Amino acid sequence: MSTLGVVTPQSITFGTPLELQSGAVLKDYTLVFETYGRLNADRSNAVLVCHALNASHHVAGVHADVNGQPLPRSEGWWDNMVGPGKPVDTNKFFVIGINNPGSCFGSTGPMHVNPDTGRIYGASFPVVTVEDWVNAQARVLDTLGIERLAAVLGGSLGGMQALSWTLQYPERVRHCVAVATAPNLSAQNIAFNEVARRAIVTDPDFHGGHFYAHGVVPRRGLRVARMIGHITYLSDDVMETKFGRELVGRERGDAPHYSTQDIEFQIESYLRYQGDKFSDYFDANTYLLITRALDYFDPARTFGGKLSLAMARAMAKFLVVSFTTDWRFSPQRSREIVKALVDNGRDVSYAEIDAPHGHDAFLLDDARYMGVMRAYFDRIARELLAESATTPEVAA
Repeated sequence: MSTLGVVTPQSITFGTPLELQSGAVLKDYTLVFETYGRLNADRSNAVLVCHALNASHHVAGVHADVNGQPLPRSEGWWDNMVGPGKPVDTNKFFVIGINNPGSCFGSTGPMHVNPDTGRIYGASFPVVTVEDWVNAQARVLDTLGIERLAAVLGGSLGGMQALSWTLQYPERVRHCVAVATAPNLSAQNIAFNEVARRAIVTDPDFHGGHFYAHGVVPRRGLRVARMIGHITYLSDDVMETKFGRELVGRERGDAPHYSTQDIEFQIESYLRYQGDKFSDYFDANTYLLITRALDYFDPARTFGGKLSLAMARAMAKFLVVSFTTDWRFSPQRSREIVKALVDNGRDVSYAEIDAPHGHDAFLLDDARYMGVMRAYFDRIARELLAESATTPEVAA
């Protein structure tokens, strides 16, 4: 059971249009978010957690049923990281998780009605970027009265958002914690995303992205997309240890059935299970939008590809974390970020964790990783405490 207990999502509807990088405008949109812990008197202890591809605003705690009882297996996706006494300690920090526009977990996205047409957006939902998401998140913080973040934190695509915060709103971020991320996607990563997207758009049930009107879901495409993605999130060592060449329902040394259609190996069974589960809750148009946002992120593009020039705008202190077996967002990519920050004389700490789990390591309970995160957030808490002790009280 989560130590945070039951948490309740909140939402804000914005009437002011959000101008997007594509030139499109998002009108009358709603953003869903959750908060954990208490905002202190001077509103200085806020930590924004940015979510990755298939996650949401539900970072920690559990959700409840209609009777107020905790739902089983409803823990937030980073519940091991955020909560009382955890590395991001909600006894010290006010933590915010925001669901990005274009998602399928409550914030305005392809499944919602376009106010201009009265019809579901579907494939007509505008393309969104990491920078658009950061601008949307800033509006939520404005509404909550938070002028400056103690930290912005994210892993993978969430780490890209954290980096972008330091460039779009440098004066609003004290610390940036970027985990298992990169300054842009490699050609290989873009290729994986494209294959996954093609699996979806070539599904006969996709109907050009307007499958809602046909009462169907492109489940086959979503299954394959998830299977492709999941392979890239795991290391070869983990897959070998967990599954190896074991056959389904048979003892080691048994012969296969010699079928081209049936599930033969345990790894096949596992991937199909993950694909089936994903197709039950994720939206196909959302998948297309979010993987495109991943592809487009490249803060160095307008600086001739020179990341050091792009990062010169950042004013925050940084913690960058990578994992040795993460081949999708390799340590080399994290070291590029570190070098760009060092080139600009920024305060940066770097941890390269020797963990066997691949990209998924940023979600798991590796003791060294958790220790690094705890130590860094303890540092932030001490800084806030020292600052409050030296700030004179303002008379009422």
